[in-house]
Amino acid sequence: MRVHIVSDVHGAGPALESAADGSDVFVCLGDLILFLDYDEPERGIYADLFGADHARDYIAARTANKFDEARALSDAAWAGLGITDRAQRWGILESKVKDQYEALFHAMPSPALMTFGNVDVPALWPDYLREGHRVVDGEVIEVEGQRWGFVGGGLVSPMRTPYEIDPVEYAATIDSLGPVDVLFTHIPPLDPLLNYDVVARRFEIGSQALTDYVEKFQPRYHFFGHVHQPLAARMRIGRTECVNVGHFHGRERPFIIDL
Repeated sequence: MRVHIVSDVHGAGPALESAADGSDVFVCLGDLILFLDYDEPERGIYADLFGADHARDYIAARTANKFDEARALSDAAWAGLGITDRAQRWGILESKVKDQYEALFHAMPSPALMTFGNVDVPALWPDYLREGHRVVDGEVIEVEGQRWGFVGGGLVSPMRTPYEIDPVEYAATIDSLGPVDVLFTHIPPLDPLLNYDVVARRFEIGSQALTDYVEKFQPRYHFFGHVHQPLAARMRIGRTECVNVGHFHGRERPFIIDL
């Protein structure tokens, strides 16, 4: 069975349309929305709202792990639009997110197995899913006699992205899967080689619960994304092959494997 897997789509709708071509099963591991484009700061929701110069400054602060400075920049940019009440921000952001979801779910191949990334808004997905789109999160499904487990979302972080989960809750969800043949998540297990982004020059957040799960149950594969330019794209934990399927926004092609 030929499987095509994408993660971290971040607005790459045109490339997404053909990402399932030649596959038997297509899997998307989330992060559809493009809030910030670190490679092209003039793209994304923040640039649309505040301009490319602000996006560059904001990206620079976040890349330097100066999150308080980044939040101050954001506050000033919102104030420049006449918005000082934080509660008002989401209504404006939500309209931008919905515009992107409209285009991205139209481009999403069907059928598709999908789970959420940390830069996703799960509550909005039902409005855009098409026939053949199946969202799988915190559950195990059977595919051609194999047990596939899916857990979406990210962990609580200084980034304050839309879908972040408390580590205790995340661990409980992982544990509830039981043994699987293939594990699909958005974030990687906790390991410096898998977690360090060589372009952003920082460690992204991996999950100790995922590492513990893989060590205990030893699925054949663990597929994930989240870290766009990892120090190591794949490694073994015991007999489990842990694979970062790649930054689809940058690569514009799926990871392909026969399972």
